Amino acid sequence: MRNDKRLIIVAGATASGKTVRAIELAKHYATDIVSCDSRQFYSELNIGVARPTPDELAAAQHHFVAFRSVCNPYNIFDFEQDALALLQRLFESHDVVVAVGGSGLYIDALINGVARLPDPLPGLRASLKQRLAEKGIESLREELQRLDPDYYAVVDRQNPIRLQRALEVCLTAGRPYSQLIAEQQNVARPFAIDVEMVGREPAELRERINRRVDAMMASGLYEEVCGVWHLQHLNTLHTVGYREFFEYGTPDEAARHTGEIAAQIKLNTWHYAKKQLTWFKKKLGEHRLKEE
Repeated sequence: MRNDKRLIIVAGATASGKTVRAIELAKHYATDIVSCDSRQFYSELNIGVARPTPDELAAAQHHFVAFRSVCNPYNIFDFEQDALALLQRLFESHDVVVAVGGSGLYIDALINGVARLPDPLPGLRASLKQRLAEKGIESLREELQRLDPDYYAVVDRQNPIRLQRALEVCLTAGRPYSQLIAEQQNVARPFAIDVEMVGREPAELRERINRRVDAMMASGLYEEVCGVWHLQHLNTLHTVGYREFFEYGTPDEAARHTGEIAAQIKLNTWHYAKKQLTWFKKKLGEHRLKEE
């Protein structure tokens, strides 16, 4: 591949307007869009992950959107390899390709490669699961804060799977998870990389989040969640917009508390957006970060 090829990565917090900007760029360069949003990989998830609308999908060719089932989870290692193979094909006919997403680790994988993390010590995973069941999620939070305060500052603290995996690495490697993640392969990609941030003032971003959640509820988010209720044990559904419903135990009980659920989704999304911004500012500045 010639090194005059260029990947433009459109990054930003959830609800900031990344999809619109990516489509603008794709139209300008007559090119395709590669999604780096790990929540949009799955065909069963639409409203709750703010999947691009049919009109938006038709405006530019999108890749890695609704292309597999939540029952067939997709990890970051496979994404890196598949995305690089796709880019090689796309660059045969395009000088520029656009990538877009808010999943920082997946964007970082595309830029720097994926750090290979150690498998947990025998019995450690079962021990952490038992602790979670007996002592609750706060027990995992407290230990992660002690062992890796940097990762604790940005992780989704409502997600026990993320907390447990970080603790597995910390306890197995004897080092903070954040340090190992930072030691990326730093491979030389055969294309230039530019990152464009879609920025919003905090008050505006929070208002956009609130309006989006209201629109999701009006568009049938409750019905969508009911359609995957039987799959709530899957890690891919331990995410904002879905877990808030599951916390009420049954669809009927959730139906009686949709107002409270919407408010909690708004709050959790806002917290997630702030963590996204913290991560992007720390990790992506070296790639000619632009504020839009």
